[in-house]
Amino acid sequence: MADNKITLTKRDRINVWWRSTFIQGSWNYERMQNGGWCYTLIPVIKKLYKTKEDRSAALKRHLEFFNTHPYLASPIIGVTMALEEERANGAPIDDVAIQGVKVGMMGPLAGVGDPVFWFTVKPILGALAASLAMGGNIMGPIIYFVFWNLIRMGFMWYTQEFGYKAGSAISEDLSGGLLQDVTKGATILGMFILGSLINRWVVVKFTPVVSKIQQSKGAFIDWATLPKGSAGIKEALTQQAAGLSLDKFKVTTLQDNLDLLIPGLAGLLLTFLCMWLLKKKVSPIIIILGLFVVGVVLHVLHVM
Repeated sequence: MADNKITLTKRDRINVWWRSTFIQGSWNYERMQNGGWCYTLIPVIKKLYKTKEDRSAALKRHLEFFNTHPYLASPIIGVTMALEEERANGAPIDDVAIQGVKVGMMGPLAGVGDPVFWFTVKPILGALAASLAMGGNIMGPIIYFVFWNLIRMGFMWYTQEFGYKAGSAISEDLSGGLLQDVTKGATILGMFILGSLINRWVVVKFTPVVSKIQQSKGAFIDWATLPKGSAGIKEALTQQAAGLSLDKFKVTTLQDNLDLLIPGLAGLLLTFLCMWLLKKKVSPIIIILGLFVVGVVLHVLHVM
């Protein structure tokens, strides 16, 4: 068996790494990144499996639902490559084990990529590049393009290699203890970040007016007495900065009262509802369409 063992070479892993940059190329609302994921693993499937039946079975199991941050998919790809390699060489690894690794890691890691890449690395590089470009320096866009791609491609390669090496250890621990430790740590980190970002991503505002009170003179900006032109704008901004209201009526909405109790409560409850529906095997497409219809209806009724 040792002489006939099939091993993924560095060239094979480079092919997978390059293909992984297109993981969102066929994104869809039903299975999301499954097409890009399957496309990424085609070099591995061709190398490990020689018959049409084995290749078809491998493609089929990798067309299941998959969705995570496109860059944080790389360590999962690495682990999956290692498991497929061990399976092709006779290890007792079934479809459930491979899919379990993907599902166990994709959720927690999904919440890590956004704050790291979209909210930290990209804004920092963008600010640096923009400052140079505004000064007429052609290096601004060049620096942004070069450094951003160096960072993301380098991260994807090294995390894919890390996952590949870790996957070999996981495949040897068939009891699942190591995998449980890996997924548990990723889950704790990912759920913490996702929980903190719900208030940022999920915005629900109830617009019904609870009260409308006329404020006393001096508590709001008297627009009629402001000087004309830029001097009036400057004075209005100064008064607003001093704490004066923009209007003589203080309007309190239902959302204002809810925010006094628990800010972001409606968004949190909506998130829990969507999670519950997904757990009940409701299609993501149905959930999206349902949210769209309910949102439009409530907006027409002036509830939201």
